[in-house]
Amino acid sequence: MIRTYSLEQQTIHELADDALEARLSQATWIDAQEPSDSEREALAPFLAEELPGSTDVEEIESSARYFSDADGLHVHSLFLTRNEGKHQNTTVAFILQPQRLLSLREEDLADFRLLRLRARRGQIEAGSPQELMVTIFEQKVENLADSVEDMHRDLEQVSHQVLEVEDSDLEDAIDRLAKVEDSVGKIRLCLMDTQRSLHFLLRHLRRHPELQEQAREVLQDVDALMSHNTFLSDKVNFLMDTTQGFINIQQNQIIKIFSIASVVFLPPTMIASIYGMNFDVMPELHWPLGYPFAIFVMFLSGLTPFLYFKHRGWL
Repeated sequence: MIRTYSLEQQTIHELADDALEARLSQATWIDAQEPSDSEREALAPFLAEELPGSTDVEEIESSARYFSDADGLHVHSLFLTRNEGKHQNTTVAFILQPQRLLSLREEDLADFRLLRLRARRGQIEAGSPQELMVTIFEQKVENLADSVEDMHRDLEQVSHQVLEVEDSDLEDAIDRLAKVEDSVGKIRLCLMDTQRSLHFLLRHLRRHPELQEQAREVLQDVDALMSHNTFLSDKVNFLMDTTQGFINIQQNQIIKIFSIASVVFLPPTMIASIYGMNFDVMPELHWPLGYPFAIFVMFLSGLTPFLYFKHRGWL
């Protein structure tokens, strides 16, 4: 699917009525989502080389993600997406040319849905493809900030569950913490990648001082989010250690009960074993009070360590 947008009076508007070739010729921003073979052929005239494939886009080397060639500036940036309740990172390839911006992606991302909605309402101001690209990264950082706030709220709930709720399900808390930690890590990757992308753009926007200033402001927001994200990561580790500590305390309490029970029942068991011997000469064997005496001695031998443990505060 290819969506096209044009600049009209410093505002981005979506082109949707004309044929694809006509829209491409007028477009300032060409957004290609999972383009078919025919759509790739339609984009070929705008590129000196082939449109990058999914394998090329996912390269992790810096030289393969940020470079300049005959087609323009190439920036392959990580965006945050959510599938089946889990955050994931997906790469979007940008090709910035003097007259247009091309973006290539495999998924329908929330950032681009919001940009599309804002474009339809005329809320995206941009005077050039370069400014539009910086605006896209600004929108990306705003969404990442919302994700960081969501993670903070989730952590507050887990913190309440672990630290304040008695008899809480600690295994469920560990599961929730693991999911939050994974999401925080994905957000951190996106923030770090955004830093690298903006620094690359800054080096190639020397002729646009106003855009450099805008990019630096976005970088300041990224730095603030990185600090907040680090705080969340530290809090996740704290809550994970605390939860595991509480689980160990609960397990130790159970083991403590079994240990005390074994000590309490050990003397009565020994007495019962003695009187269970089958020797001919046993003084108490024919004693009428032998049975109640044995029961009393077993009860007393079990009660004595129990009272001692109670007095020492071990129970």
